[in-house]
Amino acid sequence: MKRLLTVLLLSLAAALVAAPAAAQSRADSAQSYVARGAAWFEKGEVELAISDYNLAIAFDPHSATAWLNRAIARSYKGDHEGALGDYTRTLEIDPRQYAARLNRGNIFFRRGDFKAALDDYDLAVAIKPREAMAWGNRGLARQMLNDLAGATEDFNYALKLDPRNPRAWSNLGNLKRAKNEDDAALKCFNHALRLDPRLSDVWNEMGNLLAEKGDLRGATAAFDQAIALDSGQAVFFNNRGRAWLASGDLEKAAIDLNRALELDSNLADAWAHRGIIRAERQDYAQAIADFDQALKLNPRLATTWANRGLALLMQGRIEEAEQNFARSKELGGRINSAAEELFQEKKGANQLHLK
Repeated sequence: MKRLLTVLLLSLAAALVAAPAAAQSRADSAQSYVARGAAWFEKGEVELAISDYNLAIAFDPHSATAWLNRAIARSYKGDHEGALGDYTRTLEIDPRQYAARLNRGNIFFRRGDFKAALDDYDLAVAIKPREAMAWGNRGLARQMLNDLAGATEDFNYALKLDPRNPRAWSNLGNLKRAKNEDDAALKCFNHALRLDPRLSDVWNEMGNLLAEKGDLRGATAAFDQAIALDSGQAVFFNNRGRAWLASGDLEKAAIDLNRALELDSNLADAWAHRGIIRAERQDYAQAIADFDQALKLNPRLATTWANRGLALLMQGRIEEAEQNFARSKELGGRINSAAEELFQEKKGANQLHLK
């Protein structure tokens, strides 16, 4: 099931640095604009804050504080590319600026450049070795680079520094899942939710884990919690729909998968599983249409090729079905024995008819 990964971001507002308001020189003027910009930011006036930081940089282009604060404001409004440049300039001026180092690493992480993120987190840890957040973020980067041993060390040290951090527990739980230590992962998720029961993505992860263990009742209850906390996440509805489908409740599964697609029409997994429901209801034409959408979004879904082949088979389209089964096998999929027997039976009947 689709999983969410959470990066522990430094609190942007907390990282803002104010400065004295005196304006007796260009540097002092810059500090004055930085201070006013920080005040605007705290009031939620991000554009006004950025305007003041622009003036501060114009007065003193060597003010690391001005570059840092503008980076934070740009990140806050979603301008991550602009923020990246500002964090980089901050670090050129002051290489030991912890907030710039950590937040730039977060931008690299979100872009999928995990090696660059790891480099920044390494330096953040060196600058402030008692900050749990830097250790946790470095653990995430190591996990994405398949250094599971290093990730384990970092997560454990983060928890040693801050044992009541729910995000650190959930990240350790995700790592345990990656190592197939499901019971340990479940304990981590439970611990995270005891510390903060409002973490919708952790409820979702718990639901995924319980579903994989066959506890479908527990899984749907966990997804219920995730959706109650955040009803705008398509993946939550998709995952609950899959759990309902596995338990045989096609009606509830269809409702959830329809909602998932309303929220995100690019969710291939939802198209694929709604196709299964339609095939179960013998609506093979609509099932094939859903499988087509799923494969358009992700042509490497081996199981979906097999399911599409089965739907084609039920329509008597033998050659097309055979091509779909072959494609599934090329991608590492397996055709179950019942489908193979049905295929051979229909293929044989078709050959007799042609003779």
